[in-house]
Amino acid sequence: MTLNPVSSSARQLAVSDKTTTLLFDHDGTLIDSESVHFDLWKDILLKYDVELSEDFYCEVMAGIPVKQNAVDLVEHFNISIAPQQLAQQKHKSISDYLDKQAFPLMPFAKETIEHCANKGYTIGIVTGGSKNSVEKTLSQYGLSAYISCVVAVEDVENSKPAPDCYALAMDKLGKIPGECVAIEDTQTGMTAALAANLACVVIPTDLSKHHDLSGATVGYKSLKDWVDCELVF
Repeated sequence: MTLNPVSSSARQLAVSDKTTTLLFDHDGTLIDSESVHFDLWKDILLKYDVELSEDFYCEVMAGIPVKQNAVDLVEHFNISIAPQQLAQQKHKSISDYLDKQAFPLMPFAKETIEHCANKGYTIGIVTGGSKNSVEKTLSQYGLSAYISCVVAVEDVENSKPAPDCYALAMDKLGKIPGECVAIEDTQTGMTAALAANLACVVIPTDLSKHHDLSGATVGYKSLKDWVDCELVF
């Protein structure tokens, strides 16, 4: 079962008058990176005579940290390489990409961050991706001043779908779950947020629209739709 983003006339709001803090996922939520990750994985796997399909990527890999992606790929396609080595190849390909440019922003991402900051919300980024990727985004697009906390895959032993990353972000910010809302795009991210007892907004992409997002507090078609519905007051 997938989530049908709600209309403005029939919705449960995630943001309330108790909300002080907005915790954004990075890949797929603030940056349009999943298609890049898909292409990078495709190039890597061709060396092992594996043709990665978009369906497999969407169903098994989207929103999952690289370490687990590598395990799943080796097991499913019976690739003759240690998962750790495969993950290292992917990390290098990401590093090479980020040496040249940041990932492109999702539509209305910069405006969303600026609007949330102007409304007085504390903003954090909680990602299953690398800190380097987040830092590149913040520096290239001039967003560093708005972000109070970044928790990345390097910061926790168990990344998403475990709740550890969100728990660490709240600890760093001195917040409790009732003050925070998570904004995610995948089932994996939503699961992490819900396990941390957070309200969760989901904004699926084309690569995650078939995920089971029915557990989310609310869903929207885009960041702009969410801002217009919940953050205009």
